[in-house]
Amino acid sequence: MTPRTPLPIDGSLQTEYYHLQKTIEDFDGRILIIKAWSVTFGLASLVGAFASKGQLVFLFASAGALMFWLLEALWKSFQIGYYERLKQIESHFRSETELEFAHQISTTWQQWWESQTWWVLARVGIWVHVALPHLFVVAAGLACYFTVTFPSAK
Repeated sequence: MTPRTPLPIDGSLQTEYYHLQKTIEDFDGRILIIKAWSVTFGLASLVGAFASKGQLVFLFASAGALMFWLLEALWKSFQIGYYERLKQIESHFRSETELEFAHQISTTWQQWWESQTWWVLARVGIWVHVALPHLFVVAAGLACYFTVTFPSAK
């Protein structure tokens, strides 16, 4: 493979690429915070429900975990939108395409986001690393609610 001649835009694209990498990594840190909030809220609610013998608190814990799950799926979807520009820049440096403009993060993200449907959010939401630990808290809250509310007759 013949090395290509660097273009004047290459320096700006390299800076943009590193900025995108940092942005994507920052999303991961925020997602861990969302998970921590979800676990803290969910487990505290479940323990509170047992302590107070409050059946509806189990549903409250499940609903809260469901909202955190939705928030994380949405946040992960936002993060995925940045990969589009990253791929364009990588393609440019592999000489597969030639980009004319640098500093197009927002424009590329907006175009990507507008091309998506709610199915993207649903697909992202069922990824194991997105669903956990929220799925556990939702399931535990619902199981406890139904167990306490509708005990089996023996």
